[in-house]
Amino acid sequence: MATRKPNGRSSIYVDKHGVWHGWVTMGVKSDGSPDRRHVKRRSETDATKAVQVLERERDAGTVKKAGKAPTVEDWMTIYLDTIAVQKLAPKTHDDYWSKARNWILPNLGKHRLDRLQPEHLDALYAVMFKEGMAASHVLKVHRILSRALKIAVRRGKIGRNVADLIDAPSAEPIEQDSLDADEARKVLHVAQKRRNGARWSVGLACGLRQGEALGLRWKYVDLETGAFKVWWQIQRNNWKHGCEDPHACGDRLHKRKPCRKGCKLHKRRCPPPCPANCTRHARSCPERTGGGMVFRKPKGKGRRTGVLPKPLLLALRQQKIEQDKERQIAGDLWDDWDLVFCQPNGKPIDPRDDWEEWGELLKAAGVRYVRVHDGRHTAGTLLAEQGVHIRTIQEILGHADVRTTQIYTHVSDPAKRDAADLMGSALWD
Repeated sequence: MATRKPNGRSSIYVDKHGVWHGWVTMGVKSDGSPDRRHVKRRSETDATKAVQVLERERDAGTVKKAGKAPTVEDWMTIYLDTIAVQKLAPKTHDDYWSKARNWILPNLGKHRLDRLQPEHLDALYAVMFKEGMAASHVLKVHRILSRALKIAVRRGKIGRNVADLIDAPSAEPIEQDSLDADEARKVLHVAQKRRNGARWSVGLACGLRQGEALGLRWKYVDLETGAFKVWWQIQRNNWKHGCEDPHACGDRLHKRKPCRKGCKLHKRRCPPPCPANCTRHARSCPERTGGGMVFRKPKGKGRRTGVLPKPLLLALRQQKIEQDKERQIAGDLWDDWDLVFCQPNGKPIDPRDDWEEWGELLKAAGVRYVRVHDGRHTAGTLLAEQGVHIRTIQEILGHADVRTTQIYTHVSDPAKRDAADLMGSALWD
């Protein structure tokens, strides 16, 4: 007498038309019912192999969720707008979307997520290199895609992360630069004669990031003791549409055709035409929301404290006196953000204007050009030259990892010459 097979056991049978069917229990659906998968083949051998493949996936814990898998475009939209947005800073989220919109969606967007192959990623990176993208840019796209696929695996959308099956694009470390002590003194000498000149003293002496320096507020600076708190940075966020039809709102700004060959309008790579359902151009929306200058927590170790050098403390006291005069002149037009460095009406300084001011300072001081951010490298290097311990420098610069601090500190040529002299004395007296 035939006995009934246990629940969950796979089954294979042939129908009256000679077609073989296989059923495999893969687990439980979201509603609690059994997740039974069906395969259909022309022979018993093929049906058995198909059933065994499903059983191996089940036993390995790589079961794909029931239903049709989303496309790469569908999943990237879900990942960026509902998952990543919860943890990413607004500027970082915008950057992720920019790279996805420019590279991932045009090249991989139509692929089904479960049918994405390592070769598809290799082809994408080859296109990016052919277009002249830097290796660091390609690596960033790889990391965004890899993270999105990792979450898809974790949530059962796919059984594997194909980004783990290829070698990540290699990017050479960015060559860091910094001013030496003599160059820094020349810059500060020119800066002290300008409005908000102490802003550059704060950057070079305390190693603050641009947003941290521009977002420094008086309530976090003790003008008696010189203690200050780096608890916030100021940042410009992109605007979001507040209207009901973002596509129609930005209609007059949509780019409908690619640029002509030899385009001189764009200094970098020409942006592609807007997609059919483009919802960008929120800056022109009459009901725009969420943009403009805002305060955000700093990067790295977040909130930290520091002590101003005495000459800088004196400069900030004078800065306060000069700013109070501007406040009286502005009267009702003064927009009080409590900022140490601001416009003549009290509003925040635009980071782009800050960049231009830095370039003018370097030119006026007769110093070679370095980035605004290289002021942090200058601070780290000068501290290291004074014999300050690397862990102390890490705390001053606000790095979460001391290895990052080591990148920010350089051994200057005079220090190397001193080391060479000491070695010469040791070996040759």
